[in-house]
Amino acid sequence: MSRHAGIIQVAPGKLSDYVALHRAVWPEVLEIIHQAGIRNYSIYLRKLPDEKHYLFSYFEYVGDKYEADMAWLAAQPKTQEWWTHAMPLQKPLPDREEGEWWATLEEVFHTH
Repeated sequence: MSRHAGIIQVAPGKLSDYVALHRAVWPEVLEIIHQAGIRNYSIYLRKLPDEKHYLFSYFEYVGDKYEADMAWLAAQPKTQEWWTHAMPLQKPLPDREEGEWWATLEEVFHTH
């Protein structure tokens, strides 16, 4: 099992839309996430001192071919449809790594 975390800004003026969308995640999307080996997926929200809202995500991956499973997840038509609704509600950080949408967070501590 591996742990993954990320951060992204909520697009200005889109907070209520983002929250509403994620309070009613499509069952097909949840099934795709599960089939891709993702467990304990959580997204947290925080308004920071810059007055912008940020999302922090965390999930555990239980498979053994992460890149392939994430590529499979991204290729699913229902995932792509979901992203047409979700991505306009997000604003990626300018200093994220090439190819990232959510900027990866480094794990510095974990306990069992």
